[in-house]
Amino acid sequence: MSLLPLIVARPEGLYCPPGDFYIDPWRPVNRAVITHAHGDHARGGHASYLAASSAAHVLRTRLGDISLQTTEYAEPIGINGVRVSLHPAGHVLGSSQVRIESKGRVWVASGDYKLNADATCVPFEPIPCDAFITESTFGLPIYRWDDSQVVFADINAWWSANADSGRASVLFCYAFGKAQRILSGIDPTIGRVVVHGAVEPLNRAYRASGVALPPTQLVSETDKADLSRALILAPPSAQGSPWLRRFGDYSDAFASGWMRLRGTRRRRALDRGFVLSDHADWPGLMTAIDATGAEQVIVTHGQIPVLVRWLNEQGLDASAFETEYGDEEVGDVQPAAAQTDVVSEPEPRTTE
Repeated sequence: MSLLPLIVARPEGLYCPPGDFYIDPWRPVNRAVITHAHGDHARGGHASYLAASSAAHVLRTRLGDISLQTTEYAEPIGINGVRVSLHPAGHVLGSSQVRIESKGRVWVASGDYKLNADATCVPFEPIPCDAFITESTFGLPIYRWDDSQVVFADINAWWSANADSGRASVLFCYAFGKAQRILSGIDPTIGRVVVHGAVEPLNRAYRASGVALPPTQLVSETDKADLSRALILAPPSAQGSPWLRRFGDYSDAFASGWMRLRGTRRRRALDRGFVLSDHADWPGLMTAIDATGAEQVIVTHGQIPVLVRWLNEQGLDASAFETEYGDEEVGDVQPAAAQTDVVSEPEPRTTE
């Protein structure tokens, strides 16, 4: 008789039958284990939440007063006879992989993850397992990231050149995770750093969690005369909004993994595009999957058919779960445009 899986897909989300709990459920449940605080993985309405201790401030910033139990990385807890522990995913502050052990078998649900260096969160830790549940947001060979320090140097050079010309620099990025990662890598001696109102609450949550970030100001706290040399971090939804009028003549840019696609910057009418993602690129996915030693791999979101086909060709038992996960980046970058960017490759179907 074949062994029952430790995680299955249900209408509410990914479910652990022996432990009677869900991982990142998208409908209200009694017990939710949360990999990280992005909105597609951490939703309101659950009776109880379990997450990494380092995720507590960002989760409460996003979800308010919830019934939250926290645990340190690699600290096992028992849930209905199942041994559960959380391990670093390297995605954003507090992001975790969920390790489940029952009757000698180990399954790991990765949530979202990356292998590139990030000063704002604990690095990804490969966990040996029998079955690995992986994302594939950037699951195409064309997606390969440069070293983040090279990207930060490019951002600093762009900002410095604009400042020398008396122009503000508006950098669109995601309010949770990406904005704080950028803050950790820029040179704050170039000028003031001003942030949108959607970004600052997350900055406070990071600082409360012990992450060092340079000083930031809201526009309302800054004299208009001081904005000409400023770097302004704003969510993508601010592009084209009246909020930007206060900055006068400015140069704008976008920081996202989707900037790797030809034409994305042009279609968004941006001056610059910086390729910086909080998800694993193709080599990162391959490295992470291989490091687990898992013979069974389940893909949850992203370039599902491509990655499943590739893994099966490598001799693994690969399949997919239908989920409601996405990625906060894609919806803002209009990934359907990839149809004209990547000839003969599928378009991104999820969101970063």
